[in-house]
Amino acid sequence: MILKDRTAIVTGAGSGIGRAAALIMAREGAIVGVADRSADGANATVDQIVYAGGRAKALVFDLTDDQALEAGFRDFIDTQGRIDILHNHAGVQVEGDVLGVSVKGFDTSWTLNVRAHFLGARIVMPFMKKAGRGVILNTSSSSGVLYDREMIAYTTTKHAVIAMTRQMAGDYGRFGIRVNALCPGWVDTPFNAPFIAQMGGREAIETYIREKVPLGRWASVEEIAEAVLFLVSDRSSYMTGQILVVDGGETVI
Repeated sequence: MILKDRTAIVTGAGSGIGRAAALIMAREGAIVGVADRSADGANATVDQIVYAGGRAKALVFDLTDDQALEAGFRDFIDTQGRIDILHNHAGVQVEGDVLGVSVKGFDTSWTLNVRAHFLGARIVMPFMKKAGRGVILNTSSSSGVLYDREMIAYTTTKHAVIAMTRQMAGDYGRFGIRVNALCPGWVDTPFNAPFIAQMGGREAIETYIREKVPLGRWASVEEIAEAVLFLVSDRSSYMTGQILVVDGGETVI
């Protein structure tokens, strides 16, 4: 077990990639704080982990609520006595170009996709600094390195996550803290519904993936979770400030 007895918080872990990340960390021995605004989703992830013999705790709160986020993180850290890994994953897609997106939608994107990542890192950083080690993994997107049609809020925030990751890595590497970003490509989960609508529906997105992604298919959440495991474990012990794109080759075209 490459994460034996390490403590980890995964945000947005009630479904999709976040759930798969929590499951693989628990499989490898981590004690996982499953953070999600959905109690049903968080508890279902915890149930899967416990059923498989792992250890986890549901952390149910809205990550856009600063006080709730800090209270949830600190409760887990106080209980475990330390925090080794933070995977800032929770995010939202809001469709629209600069004229079409609502200001509220843009603000919502920024608050969850960037600001919550920043606050999460801000909470755990003193504990990691004191310990002289720690890993923060921020989820960006292939949209953080590409143009996405009429998705200005999403692409802006995902580019910002990459900049923030590099800045934190440079500032805190000397304390033994590694900070990297993961950029998933097309993963077939309900999260993509706004972009699929922008593309013109299911048939249009399937055609796009066949034509534009060299591997010609969606990724599974399990495939993305393997990349997460690499980045949060000692397998990537000399990596920090890096951006790992897992997109079936879309960005090479």
